[in-house]
Amino acid sequence: MKLTVFTDGASRNNPGHAGIGIVIKKDGKTILEISDYIGKTTNNIAEYMAAIRGLTEALILGGTEIELFADSELLIKQIKKEYRVKHEGLKPLYNQMLSLIKKLKVFKAKHIKREENREADKLANIALDKKSAY
Repeated sequence: MKLTVFTDGASRNNPGHAGIGIVIKKDGKTILEISDYIGKTTNNIAEYMAAIRGLTEALILGGTEIELFADSELLIKQIKKEYRVKHEGLKPLYNQMLSLIKKLKVFKAKHIKREENREADKLANIALDKKSAY
């Protein structure tokens, strides 16, 4: 099954309180939305955690051909092996991403502008706003 996954991770004060937003679509229609607070971490770790959760959920839904869209240039370029993963905190997350990608028949990753990722961005910020309300 072909699925499109939009992900975003956000951290306030980097590092700081962080949230993830994920939108999974099939044939252009949203089939799953996720908005979760993930604790205190950096923005880059939040981006990876959003992508990992997005791919995991897509696999659970039966996805075999996944197109991942994210507004993190670092994440996408590292997944495509255009950039090396230098940060020790990102290496285990990168390896986790690769193991998820290996489970797919087809995988594509594309960097998009923040404006093109509004739905996932909104969900990540909702998670942060809920946390700051406490």
